[in-house]
Amino acid sequence: MIRVAVNMLWCVPGQVGGSEQYLVRQLLGLQQAAPSEFVVDVYAPLGMVAAQGELARRVQLHESSSSEHRRAMRVWREATWFAANARGADVVHHGGGVVPPRSPRPVVLTIHDLQYLVYPQYFSTVKLRYLTARMPASVQRAKHIVVPSNYVKQTVVQRLGVAPEKVSVVRHGIESSLGDSGTPATELRDRFGLRAEHVLVYPAITHPHKNHSFLVELVAGPLRNLDVHLVFAGGQGRAHEALLRLIRERNVGDRVSVVGRLGDRDRDGLVAMATALVFPSAYEGFGAPIIEAMVLGAPVIAANATALPEVVGDAGHLLDLSVDTWADAVRDVIARRAGWQERGRARAAQFTALESGRDLAQVYRTVAAGGR
Repeated sequence: MIRVAVNMLWCVPGQVGGSEQYLVRQLLGLQQAAPSEFVVDVYAPLGMVAAQGELARRVQLHESSSSEHRRAMRVWREATWFAANARGADVVHHGGGVVPPRSPRPVVLTIHDLQYLVYPQYFSTVKLRYLTARMPASVQRAKHIVVPSNYVKQTVVQRLGVAPEKVSVVRHGIESSLGDSGTPATELRDRFGLRAEHVLVYPAITHPHKNHSFLVELVAGPLRNLDVHLVFAGGQGRAHEALLRLIRERNVGDRVSVVGRLGDRDRDGLVAMATALVFPSAYEGFGAPIIEAMVLGAPVIAANATALPEVVGDAGHLLDLSVDTWADAVRDVIARRAGWQERGRARAAQFTALESGRDLAQVYRTVAAGGR
């Protein structure tokens, strides 16, 4: 059996969003794909067992004595507690984008994206300096690199000078049970005051590159005469206050709701009832909410940018950021909803947890055997 030590100490439960979900889903898929081939030990912050109960049942999940909110403490624990326990593993997997200064080898490194190179203005000086210093050193120390999309692979190869054969795409995997226990639409409509016939949903933290303001202008402009309500679901990012001001200035508070980060049941129920998932983000390493929406039956309208065309394929609208074009797309998904749902479900079938686990298993086998 191949012993794998996985560093998830970077993953503060419930606070890192898609990157946490990405790694958890592929590890669960690994247990489906090769249940007797790998022994997986995951090292994570305090609270991970409660947050990821299914993962804790499938692998050996070891919690540290801290929630690891402080980066300096987390780096120290990676260099001591994790390094000591990972010594002797056939594969040492760092899932947070960088390899700590001290780590056993051979190393598999997950790079979720290289946004710091594309939008450096959205990072604090400290975080930008840290990534600029650590990322090139990390890719040099890694035996193999895992990325979520071909877009990220190309960026890693071109911007960091990594050989293409050293980088593998491990696709996002969506569990088959997604949506089984979503909150009913009637309950969500009552709770959030959604009286409009059509509901548009955008599940994303309010960072500038997510372009929430574009959707406010869409509702205030070409969709002003359509019976539609826009719901923003996600944590507070750097553009949060500016977004609230814009909603007030455009006088659309009765048609735009900011509901914050939701639990899985509410999120799944909200997306399932949506007329469309609208996703105008300027930068995504993958965009898991798009595949989730397809599974849940919500048509997708997304920005034609970065990894999103690769994810959406021909199963949704891919558009430049023009409010008139997006308004036409909203009307189209209303008129042809069943057809877009059928396309979406067919597309989502390519992104299962099982397929993600198979991708990851092949990387682990190659590295454990001494290959790249």
